[in-house]
Amino acid sequence: MVCEVAAGDGHRRLEAKVHGRVQGVGFRYFVQLEARRLGLSGWVRNLRGGGVQVAAEGGEEDLQTFLQILRKGPPMAWVERVDYDWKDPKGEGGPFDVTFTV
Repeated sequence: MVCEVAAGDGHRRLEAKVHGRVQGVGFRYFVQLEARRLGLSGWVRNLRGGGVQVAAEGGEEDLQTFLQILRKGPPMAWVERVDYDWKDPKGEGGPFDVTFTV
């Protein structure tokens, strides 16, 4: 399902890479749960070289909250840093999912 969303209506896209101990600690499922709680669409996946990549779309305020959640992570994780960019939404609708490692 593709949702047409204009950038001018308060919707944004957050693309982030999370560095630190974020694999093998339930990080992706924590991110999925929090993203769905905030009503965001998008995905999260592990990266082969380490780290986790995230793309989320939704309201700017919800994405700001989500970014703070990424910086903290679940209890067993240790987030060193989060590199991120703000972009115009691509219109990826549907629930926030855990996807394949790249």
